[in-house]
Amino acid sequence: MAGKSPSVELEVGDRVVRISNPDRVYFPARGETKLDLARYYLSVGDGIVRALRDRPCMMHRFPSGVSGEKVHQKRLPQGAPPWVRTVRVHFPRYNRHADELCVADVADVVWAVQMSTVEFHPWNSRRFDTEKPDEWRIDLDPMPDCPFSRVRRVAHVAREVLDELGAVGWPKTSGGAGMHIYVRIKPEWGFADVRRAALAFAHEVERRAPDDVTTAWWRRDRDPRSLFVDYNQNARDHTIAAAYSVRGVPEATVSTPVRWDEVDALDPRDFTIATVPARFAELGDLHAGIDDAVFSLEPLLEWADRDGLDVPE
Repeated sequence: MAGKSPSVELEVGDRVVRISNPDRVYFPARGETKLDLARYYLSVGDGIVRALRDRPCMMHRFPSGVSGEKVHQKRLPQGAPPWVRTVRVHFPRYNRHADELCVADVADVVWAVQMSTVEFHPWNSRRFDTEKPDEWRIDLDPMPDCPFSRVRRVAHVAREVLDELGAVGWPKTSGGAGMHIYVRIKPEWGFADVRRAALAFAHEVERRAPDDVTTAWWRRDRDPRSLFVDYNQNARDHTIAAAYSVRGVPEATVSTPVRWDEVDALDPRDFTIATVPARFAELGDLHAGIDDAVFSLEPLLEWADRDGLDVPE
C-alpha cells in the first residue's frame, strides 16, 4: 500500500503554509490535486481576496476530494494558526453563534485549502457590521430544462435595468449552469430590505422578459424551462460561491468574472482551474473596480412600495 506523499511548504507572502497530502487527486476529470488547488488560488490571489475580504465565509470542504464527502463548515476548524482571523456571527433561530473564517490575505485562503476547502461562500456583509449588507447579489438560476442561451438573454435584460437605475453590475459565471451579477451597495439597510429591493428588481426583469423569467416562490410553480431570478440569495446567512471560487465538481469549474461583451459567446464550462490562471494573468481581476461603484437601494425600495411587494417568510 502506497504511503502518503510528503508535505509541501508554500511561501505565501510572509507566511509559510504547509500542504499535507499534496498529491491527493481532488478533481478526477483531469487529475488536479490538492497542491494544484492551492497553486490555483495563489495565481488569482488578488481576485479571491477582494471577493472574500472581511466577510464571514462558509467553507465547503472535501476531505478526500470532490468525489467524496462534502462538509459545510461554518465554524473555523480547530488547529488554525493564530494569524487566521475570524468574525463571530449569531444565528437567532438556534440561539447559537459561530466564529467564521474572515479572510484578510491569500495565506488565509491557502490555509483553508490545507483544511480541504474547495469552495468559498462569503456573506454579503462584512465583519464591521454583519447585519448591514454591502453587496446585492442577482442570481440568474436556470431551471433544469433552461438553456444557457436564455441565461445570456436575461443577463442582458438585467443589465438594461441596472443601467436605467444608474447601478453598475459586475457579472460572473456561477461555476455551474447560471450567472451571478453583483452590485456594491451602501451598507445602510438590513437583510430584509436588501432582499425586498432584490425582489423588486427581479419583478422588473420578469416584466420585461415574461417568456424567459420567473419569480415564483415555490419551485413547483416554476416552468422547468424558465430562469429564476433568485432574490432569496440576499437573505441573511444565504451564501453563494465567491468570484474565483472553484466549484466542487470533477471538472474543477470556477465562478469567473466576465466582461459584458463576452456574455453572448459565454460557455461556463470553459472556466476551470486549468484555464483561469492564464486569463487572470492577462486580464487581471475584472471585478477590481467594484468597491468604487456604490449604489443606493432607495429607487428599488420605492418600486417595492409602489408594487406592494413583500418578501415571503
